[in-house]
Amino acid sequence: MIKFNHFNFNVLDMEKSIKFYNDALGLTVKREKRDEKGSYRIVYLTDGVTEFTLELTWLKDRKEPYDLGDEEFHVALKTDEYDEWHRRHEEMGCICFENPEMGIYFINDPDGYWIEIVPE
Repeated sequence: MIKFNHFNFNVLDMEKSIKFYNDALGLTVKREKRDEKGSYRIVYLTDGVTEFTLELTWLKDRKEPYDLGDEEFHVALKTDEYDEWHRRHEEMGCICFENPEMGIYFINDPDGYWIEIVPE
């Protein structure tokens, strides 16, 4: 059997990204890897419920933003507190697209990645 393990986003500012994912989605650091020479840092974020993690990768030599294409790829999270999270995301100013007909919306992180929020 094969199961999902993690999904990766490359980030330019690890601390800013960790704070965003904690504030916006309640994700916390599960584990971390660092290169001895400081050339990379990998942080795995967890929702504390499922085994799935979001991997954030920071590369020391990367200075320019990542090419996100047409932002068609994304990770989705579901919640049974949809309205409360929507209010929080409105207050944070991070909602980048809404589709009321489908009952979903997207937020974007500090690097421009889209995260879909769907109701339980």
